[in-house]
Amino acid sequence: MNNFRHPGKTLNFVAPAAGVVSGQPQLRGTILHIPGKSAKEGEAYPGTIEGVFNLPCAANTAWEASATPLYWDAANKRVTTSANGNALIGVAAADKPAAANSGDVKLLPQVGVKPAAA
Repeated sequence: MNNFRHPGKTLNFVAPAAGVVSGQPQLRGTILHIPGKSAKEGEAYPGTIEGVFNLPCAANTAWEASATPLYWDAANKRVTTSANGNALIGVAAADKPAAANSGDVKLLPQVGVKPAAA
């Protein structure tokens, strides 16, 4: 197979005006990614688009592993179970009690999926 390039779990991105910090989630279009390194405006950096990450989330919401779809709340920079105006990013990778302020998320690139209407 002459046209295979790489598995595609990491893509290259260019940092926006505010730059990016390694490990802090970034939503680019419909794809949430985790920067592999910090970068200043205009610098290239690798962003992981698949895998399981422990991410900040909305409080007072429990998750059930493999059954709860998860969304990115761009305004508050956290994961939520609310589809309203948020981009679908993956599924719960582990149960999360309502009191927890972070949870394990299996990122699933949602190419072409627009955020649900608010």
